Amino acid sequence: MPKSLHSKRHLMIATALSEQRRSKGLSQAQVAKAFGRHQPFIANIESGERRIDLVELLDIAAIIDLDVEALLCRLRQLPPSD
Repeated sequence: MPKSLHSKRHLMIATALSEQRRSKGLSQAQVAKAFGRHQPFIANIESGERRIDLVELLDIAAIIDLDVEALLCRLRQLPPSD
């Protein structure tokens, strides 16, 4: 199985996080502070340079009010190799 970093699914997660954060009017620094990390941590996730694990996804999603279930449904629509 190919690595997930830079896959279509990985990009979809990064994009969803970035778009939702912006739609809530939050900066990367604000999200990072609420998450207990530094701004580059969020920037690296949103740029696709860093993987995000499920626990991190759920915690960040709670901060930015992202519907994780809807995101998972969209991710399931893509073939596993993408």
